Amino acid sequence: MTRDELLKAYNDIFVIKHPFVKHKLTSLRDKNTSTREFRMLVEELGTLIGYEATRDLETTDVEIETPLEKAMCPVLKGKKLCIVTIMRAGNGLAEGVLKLSPSARVGHVGLYRDPETKQPVEYYLKMPHSVNERTIIVVDPMLATGNSAIMAIDKMKEMGATDIRFICLFAAPEGIQAFKQAHPDVAMYIGSIDRGLDEHAYIRPGVGDAGDRIYGTR
Repeated sequence: MTRDELLKAYNDIFVIKHPFVKHKLTSLRDKNTSTREFRMLVEELGTLIGYEATRDLETTDVEIETPLEKAMCPVLKGKKLCIVTIMRAGNGLAEGVLKLSPSARVGHVGLYRDPETKQPVEYYLKMPHSVNERTIIVVDPMLATGNSAIMAIDKMKEMGATDIRFICLFAAPEGIQAFKQAHPDVAMYIGSIDRGLDEHAYIRPGVGDAGDRIYGTR
């Protein structure tokens, strides 16, 4: 399916159109962007897109006392957030989302892509308690084939999670289609839907390997 066909087919795929997001995504794409700046941009984008992904969180009114009087004011209702990072590239995005809610719990899913099969292989999983009672935000800068995100969310659902959202910076139409076929109930918040995948399953035009660019590795 094309980008437009996907957006018509699903009403919970949100491409963030804010000018700051567009500008920062362009800076990420630039091959001359330094490791330090790349890392900072990913974190900033985590905050900006995280804001959009959490705009519908429920609130409840509580009584507080201002310096002038008592007042009923809104606070977040129920359990706090759980940010789940698909390591290692997801860590930078997670730090940005955490700026919105520093007390949120953080879960880690360690996956790497087998170079031959292009399938994810799990090597680490660590989650906080009461996953089934939390709003789960899974983060990964890139959604290429979609296999890693699908596996990570499979794990969350196995633990009882029902309120799950997914954030990424760049996505290929092929990955989005696979993701929604596997998890039609999970809303997606995306910085940019790119042209597609090349023969090595890299997003084009993309940014290259986001993990390597965040950490300065090869």
